[in-house]
Amino acid sequence: MPYRVLMIAPTSFFLDYGCHVRILEEARILQQRGHRVKIVTYPIGNNVPDLDIERTLPIPFRPRQQVGPSRSKVLIDALLALKTLQVALRFKPNVIHGHLHEGALIGGVLSRLMRVPLVFDLQGSATSELADHRFVSPNSPILSIIRALEWHIDRLPDAILTSSYNAAQMLASDFAVAPSKTTVLLDCVHSDQFEPVSDGLRAEQMRDLQARLNIPPERHIVVYIGLLDEYRGIGVLLDAAAQLVRRGVDAHFVIIGFPNVVRYQARAQELGISERVSFPGRVPYEQAPLWLSLGDVAVEPKMSATEAAGKVLNYMAMALPIVAFDIPVMRDYLGELGVYAPLGDATAFANQIQQLLADRERARAIGQALRVRAQECYSWEHAGQEIERVYERVLAR
Repeated sequence: MPYRVLMIAPTSFFLDYGCHVRILEEARILQQRGHRVKIVTYPIGNNVPDLDIERTLPIPFRPRQQVGPSRSKVLIDALLALKTLQVALRFKPNVIHGHLHEGALIGGVLSRLMRVPLVFDLQGSATSELADHRFVSPNSPILSIIRALEWHIDRLPDAILTSSYNAAQMLASDFAVAPSKTTVLLDCVHSDQFEPVSDGLRAEQMRDLQARLNIPPERHIVVYIGLLDEYRGIGVLLDAAAQLVRRGVDAHFVIIGFPNVVRYQARAQELGISERVSFPGRVPYEQAPLWLSLGDVAVEPKMSATEAAGKVLNYMAMALPIVAFDIPVMRDYLGELGVYAPLGDATAFANQIQQLLADRERARAIGQALRVRAQECYSWEHAGQEIERVYERVLAR
């Protein structure tokens, strides 16, 4: 039976990263499976041609940042709540699918008003995110108030989708959410779109890109794609890069993403490695496979213990060996095929990169095994079926 799904996306959708990709791919696979999906989101962001998107009224100022928490989001979320109510009354959804905690809060109110079940798509702990972004001090009494609000929000939905097993465990242990309410829906990947270079045109485009970045053809390349911030481990990654350059390792780092490009360019300059690091900035999602094709090794220096890491699936599908910090979400995706360093240890991170670059056969074997794992375990078609099962369960109550 096809459903009318109202998705609430309290973010500047679409901006080519993280949770935006999850929202995009979930909406697309549900549409492909015959459901009608309407997304309500912020006034800022890029429209996607094949998605039905409605936005709030524009605000009279531009937020200081488009990523992470900010004070301006309070106003935008209030406008989003009003817009979502307006759309819901017209759209008459069968299911409300709220992304992030703000989406679950807005959806929780609508769910009770319209007697429609709510599914909460949780990316991680809101309290932890605020601390990770340094928006609130870990010792601030405000954090306990936010934690209490998070505890309340976690009780609003009829079902919760988490993007990692660690997040599901956190809900049970820290917020006393019944495990029966939670379904783990790991991020997935289109392995037919993210695939290693095989045809002549793609190989030629890759060589042109490498030349544009002034990287010698024989130099090893380490790639990262994602948000640029301290809690994402970019500072530690640059420290590791500096160690490798000092050791004489012939490697170049291509660090793709936003925001804070200027800040990290300055940091690379301070470390004396600016000629060995490129910051292309934000890259459109559809161009990500070409950029990742540059890499011999991929890195994921994420420091957060509760957030998902969907980019790892893209690395896997590209048959790239992956160096990451040893946190639960990385183990969820990579298992024993991950190349791990202790959390926050730049020297160990550099060592693991160096070992992979020095042993091309090992790196190639790991990359191929990761691609097979991505194909067998992380397809969006499977994810769409799992979402449907959750919808069926909440609608049957």
